[in-house]
Amino acid sequence: MVGAAIRGPESPGLVAGMAARLQTVDLRRGAPVGFLVGALAAALIFGMVQLANDPALFFQTFMKSMGLGSVYALIALGFVLIFKATQTVNFAQGALAATGALFVAFLVQERNVFSEGESFSVRDGHIPFTRIGNPLNSLGGPDWAYWFASVAAALVFAAVVGLVVERLAIRPMIGEPLFSVAVITLGLEIMFRVFNNDAVVIEYRSVGAPWSLDGFHVGGELINWSFVAAIATAAVAFVAVYFFYRSRLGIAMRAVAFDQEAAMAQGINVGRVFAIAWAAGAVLAAIGGIFATQPPVDQTISVDQETANIAFRALPAVILGGLDSVTGALLGGLLVGVAEIYAGQYAAANTSWLGAGYPLIVPYVVMLIGLLVRPYGLFGTPEIQRV
Repeated sequence: MVGAAIRGPESPGLVAGMAARLQTVDLRRGAPVGFLVGALAAALIFGMVQLANDPALFFQTFMKSMGLGSVYALIALGFVLIFKATQTVNFAQGALAATGALFVAFLVQERNVFSEGESFSVRDGHIPFTRIGNPLNSLGGPDWAYWFASVAAALVFAAVVGLVVERLAIRPMIGEPLFSVAVITLGLEIMFRVFNNDAVVIEYRSVGAPWSLDGFHVGGELINWSFVAAIATAAVAFVAVYFFYRSRLGIAMRAVAFDQEAAMAQGINVGRVFAIAWAAGAVLAAIGGIFATQPPVDQTISVDQETANIAFRALPAVILGGLDSVTGALLGGLLVGVAEIYAGQYAAANTSWLGAGYPLIVPYVVMLIGLLVRPYGLFGTPEIQRV
């Protein structure tokens, strides 16, 4: 009887419904390519028109968008590494970014010295928060070499912070509900943000980037060196992560991301993988925080109370690309950066009805469109949950 019912007059409707569902699945499976092709085609048409109208302005806007997209991509990559290893969204990423930038500011901090009625600036001679002499001050050579050495030391400090946070706050929560872990990261965000705000409430802390606000001109339009530095840094970071995931440790991290219990059964040290993921995530956050103090994100070259917001500005890139996709972090960051900068440049004449802050809304609009097409992100892994 059941077989007859299935083969009865209603069976064509059932078959049609199943075919429609399969077609929907196939459409979503090809959504990343379709979305990117559509966005690229629209961008190319628009770009060709603007390029013909004002080539110099178009090139400046392009470099600015690539610089901003690279900063977003760096922050998004930190999100992805931690999520792939722990299945947790790290809401403290922005505060870690500001903290890492503060480490750089502390190491390059200059103080005013008065001598014979004149004032001049010298580097602080101590490691931050201690009375221990800063060994970097004994380095010879140009100022830019000192700055890069300070950045390297600050990234080591950031990695240590990531290791401590993972060991004290995250590892004890292994096996506990992911919601509880996410709430812990929110608490960490508040804690680090208060520390950062206390450090900059009196005066902004300059990171002392050697290029400052300088740049080069193309057709009369200024291209900041910070744009080029952000693009180059993001390229190096993603190449490093590409090769890391093909190393023995990277394969272990991917195994933990796929199934923690199975990975432990194979002898993989899950705690070690967690620690490395958080250390790497904190380092990437610190790098993103340094660039968050510079154009096109900010013009102060200093850490301030807005620096930590870079994570929330980069969140659309994370969600759009997919929380567990390195490729999605890169392309999501670039897409969001292009959308924000180009909208800010070429729709500026419509601020009377768009509002002055409309460029910051554009990334979220792009994210919503992307999620409607592919709810788990353009390159995210689809998950099936049975209720």
